[in-house]
Amino acid sequence: MFFKALCAEGMKLRRSPVWLAFFILPVLPAFMGTFNYLQNVGILKHQWYDLWSQHTLFTCYFFLPAIIGVYCSYLCRLEHVNHNWNTVMTAPVPVLHIYLSKLSAVSFMVLLTQSWIGALFVISGKLIGLAKPVPSELPVWLLYGAAGGIVIGALQLCISLVIRSFAVPVGLALIGGVTGLAAMAKGYGALYPYSLLCLGMRANRPDGPMQCSTGQFIFGSFFYLAAGIVFAGVWLKKRDVVTG
Repeated sequence: MFFKALCAEGMKLRRSPVWLAFFILPVLPAFMGTFNYLQNVGILKHQWYDLWSQHTLFTCYFFLPAIIGVYCSYLCRLEHVNHNWNTVMTAPVPVLHIYLSKLSAVSFMVLLTQSWIGALFVISGKLIGLAKPVPSELPVWLLYGAAGGIVIGALQLCISLVIRSFAVPVGLALIGGVTGLAAMAKGYGALYPYSLLCLGMRANRPDGPMQCSTGQFIFGSFFYLAAGIVFAGVWLKKRDVVTG
């Protein structure tokens, strides 16, 4: 049943408008970060590491949370219109499989987005003539960032299940990214779900260790992921779905 639910989510993504967000939105922080780097090249001496910090300054706090919000809103939006929840909830599929299939689809999109962000980073560095090799830590930054992005996806799916609007959850994702910056500044990054993305991608200090221990990062990720799954399961089982 889970596989069939997952296939249904995959069918929604084919030729869907979310691919426009996938391709276009990551280009904006890459351009802005590269421009910012070139404007301050006199004081930024660590080449690829400084370029990464400029890219992630815009990606982690503004664009990527919003992109994930778009993915989640789109996957839930189709159920919120045309009485589709009636069909979904009467199908012989466990309700938790509905959420987990959506989460799997969002996780796949997050991994693809991280790959695209990494490619844009390398392309940007080559275009501006960075001579040193691409940092060997780049795959680690992207994978840890993907873990933080999946956590955001788990929470955004819960928000999109509750709120029928497409735009409101995306706006909340953007607010989450901005407040994640404040949590990082106060030293609470490991405790705040929207900061896990920044921590994983080493947004503030790419040439140093993560600003929390690996254990704290893993615990925070699993905690919020489990919280999202439990909430979605309870919500779908106990609350009547409003349709129309």
